[in-house]
Amino acid sequence: MLLHLPGDHTARTVADAMITAMNTLPEQLRRSMTWDQGMEMSRHQEITMATGMPIYFCDPHSPWQRGSNENTTPLLREYFPKSTDLSIHGPEILENVAVELNHRPRKRHGYLTPAEVLATLISKPTNQTGVADTT
Repeated sequence: MLLHLPGDHTARTVADAMITAMNTLPEQLRRSMTWDQGMEMSRHQEITMATGMPIYFCDPHSPWQRGSNENTTPLLREYFPKSTDLSIHGPEILENVAVELNHRPRKRHGYLTPAEVLATLISKPTNQTGVADTT
């Protein structure tokens, strides 16, 4: 999911975009989120209150604690090289990039696409016990 932040990336703008986007997800995908130490998430408690999704912060200089982000950033750089002015790209462009990336097979998933993996996860019954599913 890529969020369009028109004009700025202040904590207020990020919180509004996060609340809107996260509330569109099925509840089973809103179990938690891990973020880095950026000031744009200073309203994390507000996001948690509005979405019911706890937000955790990774330790400084610990990118392995946010593996999905670390793996996705190089893929995004194919579309938006470093120092790209993202304000010139509207929400439709970001949605197109997200769709392309979500339909791109990944070795990590046995060459299934993230969209296929997500569809499989959503179709499974929710584990209500809080214990890791071993299937």
